[in-house]
Amino acid sequence: MDINRYSPRYGVNYKHMTKLADFSTEEIFEFLYATRAMKDKFIAHEDTRILNGVTVALLFGDTSLRTRSALEIGISQLGGGCVDLPYSERDMRAGENITDIVTVLARYGVGAIVTRGIKQTALDDYVAVSPIPIINSTNDDFDPIQTVCDLFTIWERKRRLEGLKIAYIGKGSHVAASLIMGAVKCGMEVAVATPDEFRIKREHVLRAEQYGTLTLTDDPYYAAKDADIIYTDSYRYHTRISDEELHIMAPYKVNNSIMSTAKPDAMFMHPLPASRGVEVTADVIDGKQSAVMEQAENKLHAIKGILGLLVD
Repeated sequence: MDINRYSPRYGVNYKHMTKLADFSTEEIFEFLYATRAMKDKFIAHEDTRILNGVTVALLFGDTSLRTRSALEIGISQLGGGCVDLPYSERDMRAGENITDIVTVLARYGVGAIVTRGIKQTALDDYVAVSPIPIINSTNDDFDPIQTVCDLFTIWERKRRLEGLKIAYIGKGSHVAASLIMGAVKCGMEVAVATPDEFRIKREHVLRAEQYGTLTLTDDPYYAAKDADIIYTDSYRYHTRISDEELHIMAPYKVNNSIMSTAKPDAMFMHPLPASRGVEVTADVIDGKQSAVMEQAENKLHAIKGILGLLVD
């Protein structure tokens, strides 16, 4: 489906976002059009205070810089407020009840809960009982907000999505799992190059293959051939990686040689934070083909677009 022929209605039926598999292609387009609308209004200095004093709870189980900043700034720009609620597995084991948490927060007037670092099985439990939207900013399985941001950045630069080839190279992370789902649902050709030791979880691959064809390989050059987008992710963010694992990942470092295998106008993408010289060379991530700063900027607008569609 061609996104440029789609007419948005600026609404979605499902009010939780923990993974993109829950949304149709049309609904993903709704998020992308909402992101564009928010960015256009931001550039034009137009009023976007649509939350009208609604409080959004940030239930974070690990640390964050860009996502937290984008959330707090974006919620403020939407006219809402946020409250920080650190998540602790110890509290949950000590008797905290998911139903109690979401019910009480809803009674306090909280309009949505944005989580981070909470296992997908727990999020599924939250969704099952929550009267307000549950939004997963990232966990070990998925990173749906990042993918909305990424797809918008590609659309913004390439002017289309359908028919483009995206090559994910590196560690089969939660970012990769969401990216392949969003890309195939938007009609993109997807190639993934990972070593056997760091593949994307098989269940996520099988789910994505229901919507499109994936090319899976251990050869980064094969994946990158004629690609419109080259994408990689951090190997070390919130995880320890041994010298042996770094050796395994070394052939997947995105450098100018890999970029030269892609199309001449290919764009490079990375969700940040990046370890220059580890998963990507500095000349690539800081070079003219890099869209990394655009991605980081667009996360603010993607978050605002998502909240605008999900929060009543």
